[in-house]
Amino acid sequence: AAAQNCRKRKLNAILNLEEVVRNLQTQKEKLKKEHSQCSRSISRVKQKLNNLYCDIFSRLRDDQGRPVDPCQHVIHCRSNGSVFVIPKHLVKAEQGKGKEQKQKVLFF
Repeated sequence: AAAQNCRKRKLNAILNLEEVVRNLQTQKEKLKKEHSQCSRSISRVKQKLNNLYCDIFSRLRDDQGRPVDPCQHVIHCRSNGSVFVIPKHLVKAEQGKGKEQKQKVLFF
């Protein structure tokens, strides 16, 4: 009787573990789908941001009326909401000093 109870407990443990494995596999598939949807969403947002960046630079002019080169400039967004267009070499020099920046700099 003790051996039979032991086998029964072992079988129940195996069945419970199989159920856990099935639940985890279902959860894994759900998370993979969610990850894929998030990746597609991020790609769409990146494309929209890139389009906006290109649109902004297509309209920008320097003080002499010449187009601003997006290869040499970046859009610098401060935490207070102000936005600047600055030369990339200034941003890289500032980052090279090791200062922690709370502003966001958009590079494309």
